Amino acid sequence: MKKHFYLVINENAGGGTGRKAAAKIIKQLQTANIDYTTFYTDHAGHEIEIVQRLAQDTLIPWSTDLETDSFPLLVVLGGDGTLHSVLNALESFDSKIPIGYIPCGSGNDFARGVGIARQTEKAFFQLLKAETPQEIQIITYAESIREEAGLAVNNIGIGLDAAIVNAANTSASKSTLNKFNMGSLSYIFSILKVLFTQKGFPILVEINGKNIEFDRAFLCTVTKHPYFGGGVPIAPMADPRKPVLDFVLVERVNMFKIFWLILLLIQKKHTHSKYFHHFQSSKFRIVSTVPQYVHADGEILGKRSTDISFSTETRLFWF
Repeated sequence: MKKHFYLVINENAGGGTGRKAAAKIIKQLQTANIDYTTFYTDHAGHEIEIVQRLAQDTLIPWSTDLETDSFPLLVVLGGDGTLHSVLNALESFDSKIPIGYIPCGSGNDFARGVGIARQTEKAFFQLLKAETPQEIQIITYAESIREEAGLAVNNIGIGLDAAIVNAANTSASKSTLNKFNMGSLSYIFSILKVLFTQKGFPILVEINGKNIEFDRAFLCTVTKHPYFGGGVPIAPMADPRKPVLDFVLVERVNMFKIFWLILLLIQKKHTHSKYFHHFQSSKFRIVSTVPQYVHADGEILGKRSTDISFSTETRLFWF
């Protein structure tokens, strides 16, 4: 089926990687004589406005028995944060509107987790060769204290990982490192900074009708694929194609044991530690009464007490 590509481009993603990727993709589209329309974001949240307008006027749900001469395919060029915004912008529209994605960020965990190539040309050829979209499970969340809800493609974290994301996002070194395609190093610097300041906190986890309490939670992450923080395999067993959530909790221990856990993490042996807890379920509820940083796909939701329920939904991605 012939396609018309509607490119939503964040040129600043990955410290300018988005701009370079867009130039390559447009050249390939012109060479292949493929119809396309470009939309460039020029301020925070602009991608939301663009996508909602396209969803109202242009985009249509995917179906195997479609009768159309040219299918309008939304293609996002940006980082995980841009993809997060686009997905949430489409939340109130038909869930069968597919999304194509060319990863251009500093972490690109979603691409790594689901099997999208992280090299621009390879990701583009995946788009071209695909004849139908793939079903990927994403996270849905509802926070009852502030009555907020949304979607996430990677993970939602409370505590250490959210504090690391906050420190990395506000780090003066991130933009500099991005220019040299070393953005993930900002996470390492932030880890070292936050490790010495993040305290343990009480948390309640509701799973399968049971309540489990932890007195000194340190890192709490609900995820749909193995990676976070730019390729760290925090949950190697997670599968983005199954309607199951993976919840990882690491307890606060002394600094020596923390560095030992990091060493185990690098060796992918951290799941054997008694301080590492892993749960799988189609639904979770997490309650944290002590204010902690919370993030969804690297977007900081604030530092607050939380009562969040999690589940999964199917979305279509073209690759």
